Amino acid sequence: MTRPKPTYTDFGCTCFKLRKAMRRAMRLYERHLRPSGLKLTQFGLLAMIGAQKSALSITSLAHIMAMDRTTLTRNLRPLVTQGLVNVVDGPDQRTKAVALTDNGRAAVQGAVPLWKNAQAEIREKLGRDFVADLNSTLDQTFLGLA
Repeated sequence: MTRPKPTYTDFGCTCFKLRKAMRRAMRLYERHLRPSGLKLTQFGLLAMIGAQKSALSITSLAHIMAMDRTTLTRNLRPLVTQGLVNVVDGPDQRTKAVALTDNGRAAVQGAVPLWKNAQAEIREKLGRDFVADLNSTLDQTFLGLA
Protein backbone atom coordinates (compact mmCIF):
# COMPACT_ATOMS: atom_id res chain seq x y z
CA MET A 1 0.00 0.00 0.00
CA THR A 2 1.46 3.37 -1.01
CA ARG A 3 0.95 6.41 1.13
CA PRO A 4 0.16 9.76 -0.44
CA LYS A 5 3.07 12.17 -0.47
CA PRO A 6 2.64 14.65 2.37
CA THR A 7 2.11 18.31 1.57
CA TYR A 8 3.26 21.33 3.53
CA THR A 9 -0.22 21.67 5.01
CA ASP A 10 0.11 18.10 6.33
CA PHE A 11 3.00 19.34 8.45
CA GLY A 12 0.91 22.10 9.97
CA CYS A 13 3.26 24.85 8.75
CA THR A 14 1.67 28.02 10.09
CA CYS A 15 3.67 30.26 7.77
CA PHE A 16 2.57 28.32 4.70
CA LYS A 17 -1.07 28.45 5.78
CA LEU A 18 -0.91 32.19 6.52
CA ARG A 19 0.71 32.95 3.15
CA LYS A 20 -1.78 30.75 1.30
CA ALA A 21 -4.76 32.50 2.95
CA MET A 22 -3.10 35.89 2.42
CA ARG A 23 -2.66 35.27 -1.32
CA ARG A 24 -6.35 34.43 -1.71
CA ALA A 25 -7.45 37.45 0.34
CA MET A 26 -5.09 39.74 -1.58
CA ARG A 27 -6.54 38.57 -4.91
CA LEU A 28 -10.02 39.47 -3.63
CA TYR A 29 -8.92 42.96 -2.53
CA GLU A 30 -6.92 43.50 -5.75
CA ARG A 31 -9.99 42.59 -7.81
CA HIS A 32 -12.08 45.18 -5.97
CA LEU A 33 -9.39 47.88 -6.10
CA ARG A 34 -8.58 47.36 -9.81
CA PRO A 35 -10.84 50.24 -11.02
CA SER A 36 -8.85 52.66 -8.83
CA GLY A 37 -5.59 51.79 -10.57
CA LEU A 38 -4.00 51.13 -7.16
CA LYS A 39 -2.50 47.89 -5.98
CA LEU A 40 -3.48 46.76 -2.51
CA THR A 41 -0.02 47.55 -1.13
CA GLN A 42 -0.20 51.05 -2.61
CA PHE A 43 -3.67 51.65 -1.19
CA GLY A 44 -2.48 50.53 2.26
CA LEU A 45 0.46 52.92 2.20
CA LEU A 46 -1.59 55.83 0.90
CA ALA A 47 -4.36 55.24 3.43
CA MET A 48 -1.88 55.06 6.31
CA ILE A 49 -0.03 58.20 5.19
CA GLY A 50 -3.35 60.00 4.71
CA ALA A 51 -4.53 59.03 8.18
CA GLN A 52 -1.70 61.05 9.74
CA LYS A 53 -2.18 64.69 10.76
CA SER A 54 1.16 65.73 9.27
CA ALA A 55 4.05 64.37 7.25
CA LEU A 56 5.30 61.09 8.69
CA SER A 57 8.94 60.10 8.85
CA ILE A 58 9.90 57.14 6.70
CA THR A 59 11.21 55.39 9.81
CA SER A 60 7.87 55.87 11.62
CA LEU A 61 5.90 54.71 8.60
CA ALA A 62 8.10 51.63 8.26
CA HIS A 63 7.46 50.85 11.94
CA ILE A 64 3.69 51.30 11.60
CA MET A 65 3.60 49.12 8.48
CA ALA A 66 5.97 46.53 10.01
CA MET A 67 8.28 46.88 7.01
CA ASP A 68 11.97 47.51 6.75
CA ARG A 69 12.94 50.94 5.43
CA THR A 70 14.43 49.56 2.22
CA THR A 71 11.21 47.75 1.27
CA LEU A 72 9.15 50.81 2.20
CA THR A 73 11.34 53.10 0.10
CA ARG A 74 11.04 50.73 -2.85
CA ASN A 75 7.22 50.69 -2.44
CA LEU A 76 7.03 54.48 -2.14
CA ARG A 77 9.00 55.12 -5.34
CA PRO A 78 6.11 54.47 -7.79
CA LEU A 79 3.76 56.54 -5.62
CA VAL A 80 6.19 59.46 -5.81
CA THR A 81 6.57 58.97 -9.57
CA GLN A 82 2.77 58.97 -9.97
CA GLY A 83 2.53 62.22 -7.99
CA LEU A 84 0.54 60.65 -5.15
CA VAL A 85 3.15 61.12 -2.41
CA ASN A 86 5.78 63.76 -1.68
CA VAL A 87 9.01 62.95 0.14
CA VAL A 88 10.07 66.01 2.10
CA ASP A 89 12.85 66.87 4.51
CA GLY A 90 12.18 65.78 8.07
CA PRO A 91 12.88 67.73 11.23
CA ASP A 92 16.62 67.31 10.70
CA GLN A 93 18.86 66.72 7.68
CA ARG A 94 19.13 62.99 8.35
CA THR A 95 15.43 62.24 8.05
CA LYS A 96 12.85 62.23 5.29
CA ALA A 97 9.09 62.37 5.70
CA VAL A 98 6.19 61.45 3.43
CA ALA A 99 2.88 63.19 2.85
CA LEU A 100 0.03 62.74 0.40
CA THR A 101 -0.33 65.14 -2.48
CA ASP A 102 -3.77 66.40 -3.48
CA ASN A 103 -3.78 63.66 -6.13
CA GLY A 104 -2.87 61.11 -3.45
CA ARG A 105 -5.77 62.22 -1.26
CA ALA A 106 -8.12 61.99 -4.24
CA ALA A 107 -6.80 58.50 -5.09
CA VAL A 108 -7.45 57.28 -1.53
CA GLN A 109 -10.92 58.84 -1.44
CA GLY A 110 -11.77 57.16 -4.75
CA ALA A 111 -10.44 53.78 -3.60
CA VAL A 112 -12.04 53.68 -0.14
CA PRO A 113 -15.50 52.63 -1.42
CA LEU A 114 -13.85 49.84 -3.44
CA TRP A 115 -11.91 48.72 -0.36
CA LYS A 116 -15.15 48.78 1.66
CA ASN A 117 -16.74 46.50 -0.94
CA ALA A 118 -13.83 44.08 -0.52
CA GLN A 119 -14.27 44.22 3.26
CA ALA A 120 -17.98 43.47 2.83
CA GLU A 121 -17.24 40.49 0.59
CA ILE A 122 -14.78 39.09 3.15
CA ARG A 123 -17.43 39.44 5.89
CA GLU A 124 -20.05 37.87 3.62
CA LYS A 125 -17.86 34.87 2.74
CA LEU A 126 -16.42 34.26 6.21
CA GLY A 127 -19.09 35.67 8.51
CA ARG A 128 -18.97 38.86 10.56
CA ASP A 129 -18.12 37.11 13.85
CA PHE A 130 -15.39 35.00 12.25
CA VAL A 131 -13.80 38.09 10.68
CA ALA A 132 -13.87 39.91 14.03
CA ASP A 133 -12.25 36.90 15.72
CA LEU A 134 -9.73 36.55 12.89
CA ASN A 135 -8.73 40.22 13.15
CA SER A 136 -8.29 39.86 16.91
CA THR A 137 -6.24 36.69 16.45
CA LEU A 138 -4.06 38.35 13.83
CA ASP A 139 -3.48 41.37 16.10
CA GLN A 140 -2.51 39.03 18.97
CA THR A 141 -0.26 37.05 16.61
CA PHE A 142 1.51 40.19 15.43
CA LEU A 143 2.10 41.39 19.00
CA GLY A 144 3.08 37.94 20.23
CA LEU A 145 5.74 37.54 17.56
CA ALA A 146 7.45 40.84 18.40
